[in-house]
Amino acid sequence: MLNIALFGPPGAGKGTQSKKLLKKYNLTYISTGDMLRSEISEGSDLGMKAKSIIEKGGLVDDELIIQLIEKKIKTNPDSRGILFDGFPRTTVQAYILEGLLLRMNTSLNCMISLEVPEDELIERLLLRAKDSGRADDTLDVIKVRLQEYENKTKPVANFYNKKEKYFPINGVGKIDDIFESIVEIIEKTKTKNQNNIVLLGKPGSGKGTQGNLLAQEFGLVYISTGKLMRQEIKDGTEIGKLAKPYMDKGEIVPDEIPIQLIERKISENPHVNGFVFKGFPRTLIQAYILDGLLQRENLSVSALVDMKISTLEAIKRLSARSKTEKARPYDYSTELIVNRLEQYKEKTLPVIEYYKNQGKYYSIKAEGSEQEVFERLKRKTSDVFRENY
Repeated sequence: MLNIALFGPPGAGKGTQSKKLLKKYNLTYISTGDMLRSEISEGSDLGMKAKSIIEKGGLVDDELIIQLIEKKIKTNPDSRGILFDGFPRTTVQAYILEGLLLRMNTSLNCMISLEVPEDELIERLLLRAKDSGRADDTLDVIKVRLQEYENKTKPVANFYNKKEKYFPINGVGKIDDIFESIVEIIEKTKTKNQNNIVLLGKPGSGKGTQGNLLAQEFGLVYISTGKLMRQEIKDGTEIGKLAKPYMDKGEIVPDEIPIQLIERKISENPHVNGFVFKGFPRTLIQAYILDGLLQRENLSVSALVDMKISTLEAIKRLSARSKTEKARPYDYSTELIVNRLEQYKEKTLPVIEYYKNQGKYYSIKAEGSEQEVFERLKRKTSDVFRENY
């Protein structure tokens, strides 16, 4: 998602620029001022509570503002992003916004501040009062609002400046020139348009074969933590020595090992269309870790595809693999195979629930020929990419 906060004092031109941004990026528009005025005109309970505060130039209680924002978000579940105009106005609201977006598995990309001198702001607001007849644009109220901004809202700039998400620009000049400056910042900070697929399934479900085919089909980079660790073991590296005891038993290796390998792989491929992750995440903690690794690069998981096979089929496949050159150490022992399947059920099924709750879970039947399974996977992945476009 692309989430932008347009910042600046009353009269800075946020409303004008918001209209142009909404048209360009197809975002959900959240203007707390507009929403409050709408509630007031409708005579709702919330509107009546807010009316007296607004007419005096004060800031409406956070609880009321959050009710409005959550209502707006719920009515736009398929939004490609949100443009916040007039929110957050305090550091408390900034923390609230962080929590709201985190719950949606997203974050604010940037806060863009329109910087305008006070005398220019007063002139604009008085002119707007004549044109629109807004009751809250008297000179006395304007001065109160500007002082409120200075006292309570300016610290929000410091909040996002520390996160390196605050970008002040000159709000005086031609509307189109200001808009170009805003777009330039957005393009630099918006989440990269990548598709990142996690392949999950019981041991023996064909994740490795299908992951490679999927990466080739869509121009993605295939990341198999198992394959990477086997190479480390073969090369006799320190990482390989740490991983080997776990790999030999088919157990989950300590998280710090795959983290290093995934970080390295991502850093080696900064301009790709996305990644296919196989073998990670295998636990709920690893799902959190992968989210953190990707968010650091302004990326996210697009979908988890669950390759579904029966337990009996998994045992048959792993036993058959033990007779080939692709055999793993844990394929030779029925006890180790059963241990891996039990670990999958205990540790990995919570990962499915994690992505289901985010609306990112998909599944395919992974039984049949290699080509039949790939056709199902390709169709499902194409559907995901269209939804994320």
